[in-house]
Amino acid sequence: MTETPNIWSNWERVVEISANALLFYILIIVMVRVVGKRTTSEFNNFDWIINVAVGSLAASGILLRNVASVDAIAAIVVLAACQFVTTKLVMRSDDVADVVKAEPTLLTHKGEYLRDAMARTRISEEEIKTALRAAGITANSDANWVVLETNGTMSVIPRQDVQWGDADALSDVNCPDGLEG
Repeated sequence: MTETPNIWSNWERVVEISANALLFYILIIVMVRVVGKRTTSEFNNFDWIINVAVGSLAASGILLRNVASVDAIAAIVVLAACQFVTTKLVMRSDDVADVVKAEPTLLTHKGEYLRDAMARTRISEEEIKTALRAAGITANSDANWVVLETNGTMSVIPRQDVQWGDADALSDVNCPDGLEG
């Protein structure tokens, strides 16, 4: 038995969906303004998960008849509040930050691939080479370091006469023993 495609319901349903879409659009704009720019910035894993959940809840509230709009709005507001509180706690507590945020990971050091770190983060040589090319670097040896950031992007620090301990921007990156030179 084949199912017929559901191309059209009726004007009443189209108006209901349109009103819900407008309602959720306004809610998301307000949420972004209240919670802050972080909501739409480059995501760390935590931010990404929250935004996917909000999108799913908004879609459910717009399209699904068995999900009341107020229920979906309540869930979105609670998630936004949780994200707001969590980010405030992360700013105030290193212990909370350790639980919530990933740590930046050093993937190369002075032209050498750090295979253990690459395996742990599931990053391939090809992905590192892509980041090097994006930074205008054609050889791994021309980079002092490649760091996998908390948001999943890779930062490439070009070869320069600087030691690990002198690079303040790398102070939160875990450097394996013996590579500090």
